[in-house]
Amino acid sequence: MSRFDGRVAIVTGAASGIGKEIALRIAAEGGIPVIADLNLEAANAAATEIKAHGRDAFAVAMNVTDEEQVDKGVAEVIAKFGKIDILVSNAGIQIVKPLVDFPYADWKKLLSIHLDGAFLTTRACIKHMYAANYGRVVYMGSVHSKEASKLKAPYVTAKHGLVGLAKVLAKEGAEHHVTANVVCPGFVRTPLVDKQIPEQAHELGITEEQVIKTVMLKDTVDGEFTTVDDVADAVLFFAASKNNALTGQSMVVSHGWFMQ
Repeated sequence: MSRFDGRVAIVTGAASGIGKEIALRIAAEGGIPVIADLNLEAANAAATEIKAHGRDAFAVAMNVTDEEQVDKGVAEVIAKFGKIDILVSNAGIQIVKPLVDFPYADWKKLLSIHLDGAFLTTRACIKHMYAANYGRVVYMGSVHSKEASKLKAPYVTAKHGLVGLAKVLAKEGAEHHVTANVVCPGFVRTPLVDKQIPEQAHELGITEEQVIKTVMLKDTVDGEFTTVDDVADAVLFFAASKNNALTGQSMVVSHGWFMQ
């Protein structure tokens, strides 16, 4: 048996990047990934790609900041599969600016996607997990769940907040055999990170190459970006947990950038 045979896993922001890799990996190990994404067309394309390899998948439209849409998407999953075993709260954005110049609207937007989104999807899913007496919730944190960087005030705040949310769910969910964990990647070369490179170069007055070498990868042990595969390994490790032994814990996946 594979680790996820028959397990239904909602992965938010799964039409591309880290989320898509997680969905592909869950499918490869016998699970049924639900591609929950703001872009339904892209979500359907990702689900079709998985099905082309003989695996099951399902796509739902989900703006994780919209309570009604989150509840509707989760209800669609329950109607189709009758259960939700795993939630991977992965949807996120990045906005880079100095704190002194940070627009309040951008602050609220980023926190809403990362924190409100994690809360709304968690609340919607754990009702069904509690009823089934089983569930695995994994939040996509960051090295910035552990330490700060310049130009990222709301992102650092949000990623720290996910650690707190996971700890609360770990305590509340334990009696229902629902675990909660956080995976904290370093810089992963996705469109989200590619967008930051010229933005940070502009704000810091350095070249894009210097951003990569002296900001993003400076403190790694090997000068390498974290890969989507590295991150998926950690997510699947927590999602396959057999008991409460590791609940409430976070794992940093950063090529040594941050060591606990």
